[in-house]
Parts: sequence; structure tokens; C-alpha cells
Amino acid sequence: MSARDFIIAPSLLSANFAKLGEEVANVIASGADWIHFDVMDNHYVPNLTIGPLVCEAIRPCTSAPIDIHLMVKPVDRIIPDFAKAGANIITFHPEASEHVDRSLSLIRDAGCQAGLVFNPATPLDYMEYVLDKVDVILLMSVNPGFGGQKFIPGTLAKAKQARARLDAYEQQSGRRIRLEIDGGVNVGNIAEIARAGVDAFVAGSAVYGAGQDSDPQRYNSIIAALRAELLAVSR
Repeated sequence: MSARDFIIAPSLLSANFAKLGEEVANVIASGADWIHFDVMDNHYVPNLTIGPLVCEAIRPCTSAPIDIHLMVKPVDRIIPDFAKAGANIITFHPEASEHVDRSLSLIRDAGCQAGLVFNPATPLDYMEYVLDKVDVILLMSVNPGFGGQKFIPGTLAKAKQARARLDAYEQQSGRRIRLEIDGGVNVGNIAEIARAGVDAFVAGSAVYGAGQDSDPQRYNSIIAALRAELLAVSR
């Protein structure tokens, strides 16, 4: 895998909400690939964040894919709202859906890529029988709800297992599914995570907390440092 096949997706949860449009534009201009958008409902997870209106507001600020991570229960009602608001990718937790296959179909029928999210203790079995409707598998390497948490090391073994399943599916179907990770990703561990088979990386505080006024777009140095670690893996 080449270095450009890796996706860096800064999480808006750690951005400066007083100037969100500027933050989105700057982090993409600095070399990030996706905008990760954390949706929490203070029900499925113990926090309350942002909804479709914020997604709609930032959509004109970038042409980069907006990666919606739904930490809400139930999920089906809000999927069309985010699709209309400009989402490109919508992922959800299988525990939050009454019918996983139906929720995946709702996302794809709305014109978005679909994905499943696995909490640290959630088994990978939910992906069986629905991989034909999945574009992204997202592994949580922290318990969902808050930014700035430390990476759970056991997620590396889980990532290797997930990658093996996805590679077997690719051999059978010819279709590659991305393996994304979210939680505690930083310059010190991103290479090890990539070696476990992950190819898309959500980083919140590690990116937005490392902004420098001396950088042309504020985040050039940190995105370049993450890319350098991934380049070493791709060689």
C-alpha cells in the first residue's frame, strides 16, 4: 500500500467550534483527506455534540468527504437528514440499530457510503452477512463519548482480525473495504496501527491540539508528521 492510500481524517470534535468553517478549510489545506464528524446523543453515549445543521453549514467549506460517525440510538431516523446535509460516508454502531442490514441499505439508498462501528468490546461477528453493503469498518480504540482518550492496545489484535476478514472478502468479491480506527491515534502510534492493517485514521486532539500559528494553514506540521510515519510503513 502506498502512502497516499492512507486516509487521515481529523475529528471535528477537537476543533475550535467558534471558527468551525475555518478549521475545516485549514485542516484539509494542510493535507488531511476526510473530515470526521462525531454525532453523539447523550443517550447511546454520555455526551451531546452536533447534528445535521452543522454538517450542512460546513459542507460549502470543503469538497473533501465528510465522514459521519453516528453514536446515536436509534439511527434510522437521522440517516436521511445527514445524507441531505452533505454527508459522504455514514457509519453507525450495530447495537444502536434494530435491523443492521436495513440501516446499511438506508445509507446506501441515500447515496452515501455505509459502515459499521465496533466498540472495544464489540465482537466483529456483526459484519458477517452484510459485507456486500459495507464500505467502511470503523474500530473504536477508545470507548465512545469523549475526545482525548488513550489508545486501547488490544485494538491492534482486533484490527489484524478485521483486516484478515476484509482481505478474504476482497479476494472473493474483488471489492476493497476500508478499515478505519478512531481514538487515541497520534504520531507515536500511527505506524504501528497501520502495520495492523488499518488504512484510515481518525485523529482529533492529536491534530487540532497541535496547530501552530507559524504553519501556513496551521496544521501543516502535524499532518506532515503523521504522513511521514505512514510513509515509513508503505516502503
